[in-house]
Order: sequence, then structure tokens, then C-alpha cells
Amino acid sequence: MQIQDLPYPDPGVPDARSGPRFLWWLFRNQLGGQCKALAWGLLHFTSVAALPFCVGAAVQAVVDRSESRLALAGGLLALAGAGSAIGDTFLHRTAVTNWITAAARVQQLLARKAARLGSALTRRVAAGEVVAVSTGDVEKIGWFVEALSRFTAALLTVVLVCAGLLVYQPALGVVVAVGLPVLALAVLPLLPRATRRADTQREKAGRATELASDTVAGLRVLRGIGGEELFLDRYRRASQEVRHAAVRSARMWSLISAIQVLLPGLLLIAVVWHGVGLAREGRITVGELVTVYSSIMVLTYPLRHFEEIAMAYSFSRPSATRAAGVLALERATDTAGTRPDALPSGDLYDPETGLLASAGLLTAVVCGDPDAAGRLAERLGGHPAQGGAPVLLGGVPLDELPLDSARTAVLVQDKDPVLLSGTLRELLDVPASGAVEPRAALAAAQCDDVLAALVQGSLGAADAMDARITERGRSLSGGQRQRLALARSLLTDPRVLVLDEPTSAVDSHTEARIAQGVRELRAGRTTVVFTSSPLLLDRADRVVFLHDGEVVAVGAHRELVLAEPRYRAVVTRETDDEAAPDGSAALTDALRHDAVHDDVLQALEEIEEKA
Repeated sequence: MQIQDLPYPDPGVPDARSGPRFLWWLFRNQLGGQCKALAWGLLHFTSVAALPFCVGAAVQAVVDRSESRLALAGGLLALAGAGSAIGDTFLHRTAVTNWITAAARVQQLLARKAARLGSALTRRVAAGEVVAVSTGDVEKIGWFVEALSRFTAALLTVVLVCAGLLVYQPALGVVVAVGLPVLALAVLPLLPRATRRADTQREKAGRATELASDTVAGLRVLRGIGGEELFLDRYRRASQEVRHAAVRSARMWSLISAIQVLLPGLLLIAVVWHGVGLAREGRITVGELVTVYSSIMVLTYPLRHFEEIAMAYSFSRPSATRAAGVLALERATDTAGTRPDALPSGDLYDPETGLLASAGLLTAVVCGDPDAAGRLAERLGGHPAQGGAPVLLGGVPLDELPLDSARTAVLVQDKDPVLLSGTLRELLDVPASGAVEPRAALAAAQCDDVLAALVQGSLGAADAMDARITERGRSLSGGQRQRLALARSLLTDPRVLVLDEPTSAVDSHTEARIAQGVRELRAGRTTVVFTSSPLLLDRADRVVFLHDGEVVAVGAHRELVLAEPRYRAVVTRETDDEAAPDGSAALTDALRHDAVHDDVLQALEEIEEKA
């Protein structure tokens, strides 16, 4: 796999049982690139290691006044230099390719997992953790996978040089062969502490990222209550904790680096001292002493890769563990689909609560617990709880459909939908049936004032469709964001549309228009709306009331207000102190509330007719 061939057609199925297993899976899937890096690394390191032997031979040729041997040593020196240059060039090229392709594979796996889990991902893993895994952790994982082949080449080179020195000059080769393993293993006792400090730094950085994300997301609210300074102070403290943790981690790694410099220096002093004594006794030649001395100097270069691989593994292991934790998450019923791709049609039924949304009707669902309503909306979208019964569409379990088919059949708009940055045209460029025009969806969601605000806030945008939306739509009010998200959902025109509190942030007049617009645009299609707004409830074909997780009443809104006290209490926000023994006061208020809504709607219709 080359960089220009990215992304992968299929990134594969990862081994997410643990961090080390995930790293090994990545290495095996890049075996071709790793072998290339190993080959170029061996060429580079062996060429570098051959330089001392060439220099020693040249020095001894000068001492012996042998021109032929000097010419041969010069030729070998030039050949070793060319091999070193060529090997280094292609090693770097291959290593960078391995790094980028490994990181790209992990990012594709994470993106695929996020798409498969949907909104359930951030309910199971903190948003800051997801961001940290998909950015910094991906780079660390790619670093270790890339460094592994270079370390292997360096290790083989060190073994070859030690063996060569033992054969070339046994008296000094023994000292080198004993000293080099000590150099390589000397830092091992420090690695656990360095790893713990690196983990602490990573955890604090993740918390700081999550705090920053929450602060930015709620900046509008924080400014409204004057609390931005409080949260900024919290982030400053978290940032300082990250800095202190990074300094402590850097101190440990600098100590390891210092040891990697000190010990080879001590070994070099020992070899030179012992070698000088041997040369005085005539047991070795000057060229042999220069060769051994130069070999130790050169070996400090491949020995650096021992430190790098230790650092790379220390950083990548926890990163791989976190990535594997995300990749190991599964939907409660995660199958490739055992049903054909033909989309089912019919009623939407939830066996756990007894909720039935009849085909082609607008069904309103009233639930006193907003959290329970959110879980039910998620279940209707094909994400049942672990061990829960699947939702049926036309008698077909949603979890038996391929994921793409299930999402085409049922679309769930969350209570807090997200708007991506870009133009309005790009926001509405979503998979759709084509039966609903963007203008019709925007009109049904009452987005006229939103379009005007977008044009006014975008310089040079004559058409509202070309107006830009800021990140997460933060330049818009909550009601404006909600209406744009509703228009996007209406545009997709799914078989079944589930809306969770789609008008909670708009005023009553706009809500009345939205209720009418949704009813008209979705005529003949199955729509489920979770709401407690009388305006939406009065426009529904049928209203389903849930209490303690079960359907307890079904009917028209006004019928349930008269017949079901618990329903009336939820819809009118009635408290125990306000409730009359017979419910007459609340009933009167509810009926008056509906009458006022009817008057408002009638007045709005008259204004539209006159216009």
C-alpha cells in the first residue's frame, strides 16, 4: 500500500482484544512494507557499520605503505558510503509510508466504528477520549509500527558487528560483545516509571481536551450567566497540570537519553585503554585498534534505535489499548443483516414498551421521563439495549436488516442534533429519496428567518443556500439550529422519521406552523414525534402515552386530556399542589390552552390568506 492509494478499500477486521494484540495485527497487515523497511535498514546500517573496517584497513595500509591495499580500502569506503546514502534515503521513504498508512488504517477503523455505533458512541466513551484517540493516539500507534522494522534492522546490525569484531580482533571484541548488551539493557529498569509518567500525561491531556470541548460548546450559555471566566480558570488549571506532567515525563526520558550517551562513552574509554595496552605489547596493530574504536563510535547510532523503540512502545501501548477499547465496542445487535436488501414497510412496533406507530400516520409519544424518551427513540432507530428485544418494522426485526438498509428505513433525529460547518447547500446534501425538495423541507421547518440570518451573516452570499454555517451552528440560536436540523431530516424522506423534541427551542407561534408543516409534508408517511407540546399533540393522528416504560393510553390528544389524569399532568406541567382532586382545574386549563392554540392557528391562516 502506497500513500497515493489511500484510503484502504477495506481496512480489515482488527484484533481489538488488547493493545499489544492490536499492534501486532497492524504489523502483520503491513508485512510487505515492514520487509521493505527492514531490507533498506539493513543496507543502511551495515554500510555504516562497514565504514570503521574500511577506515582501519586504510590506516593499516598507510602504516604498511601499501598503495594497493589503500586503493582497495578507498574503493570499499566509497561503496559503503553509497550504500549508506541509498539505504538511508529509501529507508526514510518506506518508514514514512509505513507510518502514514498505519495511522490511516487506524483512522479508517475508528471512522467505520463511529459510523456503525452512531450517537451511541459518545454515550459509551467520552467525547474528549474519542478526539484524543483519533488524533494523538493514532500518531503514536503509527510511530511504533513504523519504528519496529528500523529497530529490527539496527538489532541485526549490532549482532553482526559484534560477531565481526570477535572474529576480527578477539581480545577487544570480547569487551565490545559483553559491553553492548549492557548498554542496550541498562535503561530497562527506568522504562516502567517513564511509561507511567507518559500515561499520566496522556490522561491529563485527555481531560483537558474534554474540558476545552465542553467549554467551547457551552460558551454562549456561559457568557449568558457570566460563567466563562470560571470555566476558563478550570481549563488553565488543567492545562498547567498537563504541562507539569509533560515536564516530569520529559525529565525521565532525558535521563534515559543521558544514560544512552554516558554508557557508550564509558565503554569507549575502556576499549581504548585496553587497546592501547594491547598495542604496546604488540598483540594488535594500529589499524585494528582504529577499527574497534571506530566501530564503537558508529554503533552508538543503531543503539539509539533501542531507546526509540522503548519510547515508541511506552507511548503506543496505552494508545493502542484505548484505540482497541473503542474498536471493541459493538452495537447491542450488530449483524451484517440476514434479510434481503428490500426495505420492509408497515407499522413500527416496539415489543418492550408496546409502542405501535401505524404506517402512514403521525404518531405523537408522550413520556414523562425525557431520558426514557431518548432511549426509546434510540431503540426505534435500531439500537436496542444489550439483550433487549429488537424493534419490528412491518413485522421484520430491524437488527436483521443490513445496517445501511435499516438506516434508510428509519431515521432518528436526536434531541440535540449537530450541524456541521460549511454552506447550507452542503448541510442539505444528504442521502435522500428525492421526493422532497430542499425549499419544501426548509419551508415546512419554518426556516425563513434562519435563511435571512445566514445571508446577513455571510459576506457575498446572495443565495441563502450558499451562506456559510459556522462550526456546530454556534452563530445561530438554539431554535434556528433546531429548525435547520429538522429541515435536513425532512429532506431525507425516510420510510419512518423519529423526531425527539423537535420544537423544544422555538416559540409557540413558530411551533404551530412547524406542526402544520410537518403534518402536510409527511402526509402518508410514518412519523413518530416525542413531545409534550399540546400544539404538536393536537396535530397528531394518534397519541401514545407511556408511563413507567409501558404504553398505558392511546387516543387523540383531547380525549386523553379528559380521560387520563397522568397524561394531563405531563402535558399541562401540573404539580401535585396544583392538581384538584377531580382534575377539573387542570382540565379547564388544558382545554383553554387548546382553544387558544386553535385561535392562534386560525389567525395565522387568515394572515397568510390576506398576504
